[in-house]
Amino acid sequence: MEYISLDEILEATGGKILIDGEQTLYNNVCIDTRIIKDKDIFIAIQGENFNANDFIVEASNKGASICIIDEIKYDKAKLNTKTSVIKVVDTKKALLNLAKYYINKLNLKVVGITGSTGKTSTKDLVAAVLSEKFKVFKTLGNFNNEIGLPMMIFKLDKSYDVAVLEMGMSDFGEIHNLCETSKPDIAIITNIGMSHLENLKTRENILKAKMEITDYFNKDKVLIVNSDNDLLKDISTSDYKLIKTGIDSEADLLACNLKIDENKINFNVLDKKSLIKDIIEVNIPGRHNILNSMLAVACAREMGMEYNEIAKGFIRLEATSMRLDITKGEKFIVINDCYNASPDSMIAAIDVLCNTHGSSKIAILGTMKELGDGEYNAHKQVGKYAKFKNIDLLIALGEFNQAYKEGFNDIDKYRSFKTYKEVVSFLDAKIGKNDVVLVKASRYMKLESIVKQLENLNAKEVIEK
Repeated sequence: MEYISLDEILEATGGKILIDGEQTLYNNVCIDTRIIKDKDIFIAIQGENFNANDFIVEASNKGASICIIDEIKYDKAKLNTKTSVIKVVDTKKALLNLAKYYINKLNLKVVGITGSTGKTSTKDLVAAVLSEKFKVFKTLGNFNNEIGLPMMIFKLDKSYDVAVLEMGMSDFGEIHNLCETSKPDIAIITNIGMSHLENLKTRENILKAKMEITDYFNKDKVLIVNSDNDLLKDISTSDYKLIKTGIDSEADLLACNLKIDENKINFNVLDKKSLIKDIIEVNIPGRHNILNSMLAVACAREMGMEYNEIAKGFIRLEATSMRLDITKGEKFIVINDCYNASPDSMIAAIDVLCNTHGSSKIAILGTMKELGDGEYNAHKQVGKYAKFKNIDLLIALGEFNQAYKEGFNDIDKYRSFKTYKEVVSFLDAKIGKNDVVLVKASRYMKLESIVKQLENLNAKEVIEK
């Protein structure tokens, strides 16, 4: 983090000094007293189950230079004399405003990425490609909300050329707030699916919420969209530059000559109908990742990169864990896609399962969240797609087992269980040599625990041999 003065902090947050402490150096911004370090700026955020204003004394005695609060809940006599205390109206808003002020001090390009699915994968792809030419920072994990994104911004410094920031949302206004803070120069929308129907009710409303990423755009800004998506293909504007990418649609940049292997993809690019000779190879599976890669290609081109540089950049890919991680054990193969789930990403994962070389194809599928009134039918349709793709065994977990069962409609190849232990015990007796197992559900189900137990089964097989 670059230096920011007390006056700048006050200007950014609109705060008032209650206590003027002795410390004038600030290392970092922190919102968790468990990990606070000496000379940190502590911002007391109120959560659903806690109020960080209660922990100001702890933060101070752990070395916080500044505590930013919106409630006075401390004993001044117990504070470290080095700590300044600033009171603001709302600490969550102060966090966003301080991040906005801070990023404006840095001379860098900002790439904002949103969409119903594929945000994290596209973030990883964009960062990999741009890293061939620039020093790039990317959002860690899924720090993509009104708390996580500003915390990522504070990790930036003047050594970076580009910040690739993931932007998530569950309702109107959230992307707007993230863009007010970060002011992206290039925005990417991966797709418009069914995630967040619970709040937004229709896919058209999801599109409106995602399009908030352009709320601070002018003619110098660029929006890149996946025009294979039905709701993105007809977008048009004269307010800023619009670039469309895809495989099957009318687009400025199209992927062609597709080759989809079990652990990588290859394709060429048609740039305004001119074939580019450089072959793009990316070491991740799935046709959907060609669409994500094309968004990265378009972003790189806007950043002035040549196609040979882009091809080299994809080699740098460092994918976020639990996103279609394929592990080949001594006995069977596990596809770990436990990071999150929606109908579109379920279908994409089933495609990867079918493209992975092996014997029986087994899918362990759990609950997809935030789908609103259509949630039962959405799970049913995923089950139907699994049947269409001739999955050898569908194992369902969670609250929509019956929906999966109806959609799959093959009682001989379907099982449902209440506990993870039951799943693993069943597979221990059932799974065969070179079988392939996909594990996928929304994040809250934490199906990575099943993945871990499956890895132990593979290890057990090695010991028995």
